[in-house]
Amino acid sequence: MQEELVRYFRCPESLAPFRLAGTLSSAAGFFNFGREVVCYGQSSAGSAAGRPDKALPDLAGNVRCEGGRVDLPFDPGQVVNNLRSERYVLPMLGGQGILGRAVRNAYYAARPLLPVFVRKHLQKAHLNGWRKLAFPRWPVDVTVEQLHKKLLQLAVRAGGGEAVPFIWFWPEGASACAVMTHDVETSRGIEQSAAILDMNDSFGVRASFQIVPEERYPVTEGYLRDLRQRGQEINIQGLNHDGHLFRDKDTFRRNASRINQYARQYGAVGFRSPVLYRNQEWFEFLAFQYDTSVPNVAHLDPQRGGCCTVMPYFVGHLLELPVTLTQDYSLFHILDEYSLDLWKQQIEVIVENHGLINAIVHPDYICGPREQEMYRGLLQIYLRLRDEQNVWLPLPREVNSWWRQRNQMKLVQNDGQWRVEGQGSERARVAFATLQGDRLVYSLAQPREDTFARTAACPHAPVQ
Repeated sequence: MQEELVRYFRCPESLAPFRLAGTLSSAAGFFNFGREVVCYGQSSAGSAAGRPDKALPDLAGNVRCEGGRVDLPFDPGQVVNNLRSERYVLPMLGGQGILGRAVRNAYYAARPLLPVFVRKHLQKAHLNGWRKLAFPRWPVDVTVEQLHKKLLQLAVRAGGGEAVPFIWFWPEGASACAVMTHDVETSRGIEQSAAILDMNDSFGVRASFQIVPEERYPVTEGYLRDLRQRGQEINIQGLNHDGHLFRDKDTFRRNASRINQYARQYGAVGFRSPVLYRNQEWFEFLAFQYDTSVPNVAHLDPQRGGCCTVMPYFVGHLLELPVTLTQDYSLFHILDEYSLDLWKQQIEVIVENHGLINAIVHPDYICGPREQEMYRGLLQIYLRLRDEQNVWLPLPREVNSWWRQRNQMKLVQNDGQWRVEGQGSERARVAFATLQGDRLVYSLAQPREDTFARTAACPHAPVQ
């Protein structure tokens, strides 16, 4: 049962063993694991709740640490999978999180004729009541991170308090990671791309541009060439942005075949679904290396839910890079905010959890002076994160490459020393998890040329 913990931390498999205490219930439900962690899954300790806004049973009291092992009343791998895959959504919302098919069809038929001020009023009406949603937690949900930390706490305690080594999340010991992405939705977005590129260049930030390959606008080789020459990444954004990509499985499979052809034509390794409509169970038909269509918390999106994590995770062969900041459109036109406060609040939580900051900024909507001032402010935040907090600012495809390498790395111990082995290990850092009272604290081993780290001496730099 510790396999999920080993995958997340890339720590030795010789952790204190986890066992399931009792027989799992036949039905899944919501329960707490400590006061802050909301889980969804089967349990062996009483009945769970049907909705997360009810009083939830806390199963933390049913955990036993005895004889160097940990007995749990649930399967942590199942719970993490349920959260990341959004399997809790239909039980929570009863299907209301997705627009009815007739309403969606009517909306997208009329959408090309609707100005933004009309669309935003329709969207606000649809999203009415979002502030009352109890789960995922707004504005950033780190349930998956909290769950992993609580499980590792138990492993450390069961192991007698000895520090647990693991492979740090980001290369060269970066405290977190931040990427910028631009969804180009209309011909206006094509026209505004040059201005966006100039702003990015002035702050030294590179980005990925998600292109709609059919119907919305001409995709010229000159436009794509300019993006490549200026160091940007090109990805595919759906097929034609008609809102029907995930209408049914057969339609998606046929459209995915055409989407995959455009990926080969454009040299794209990343995919994003328009409007962040998604069904992670169908991602198997996409011939990409990574996807970035799943919000961390989707209270302001037409399709409710969220993956409840700020870390990349695998969906079959695809690596998911979750969207972790509120989109610019939602900020400007749903919340009517022209302040950096929400983005700053989200970024603070993500960095505290050493996660991935993933922003969507549309060239289509960064046209006026207020919007451009906001975007420059976000770029300035990225710059300060890099210079003052050691946050890594790569392209999304570079995150994909690193995370895939890290997923294959291993920690090896020789004569009391830990070393990372595997492709890309020269960029990896050994970290340690220790207990300070009831708190789990991460620390990085001081870098050494031979990439070894001693368990005993522990000359670590804290990265709480």
